[in-house]
Amino acid sequence: MIQPFAHYGIHFLLPLIVAIVFYKSTWKVSYLTMLAGLLIDLDHLLATPIFDPNRCSIGFHPLHSSFAILFYIFLCFPKKSRLVGLGLVIHIIADTVDCSFM
Repeated sequence: MIQPFAHYGIHFLLPLIVAIVFYKSTWKVSYLTMLAGLLIDLDHLLATPIFDPNRCSIGFHPLHSSFAILFYIFLCFPKKSRLVGLGLVIHIIADTVDCSFM
């Protein structure tokens, strides 16, 4: 029961908290920019079956690979790509938490 709350809570609430705490004046745009990190789940469409509740995304899907994760971390450093990087890293954290329940 806690698994979906943890997974979706991290996906949606953690970016909101980051946006409100660190980007007060532009929190709405910052939040939506970080939520765009959810788009990396489009790589699930390349898998068969598309959804498998017993499959860990980390290391399986191309946009969830170690190389991609390293790239997402590097995106957090330049100011221009920081919000996108944060959204992607938060997405990976949510998926890692999800994998820990398996």
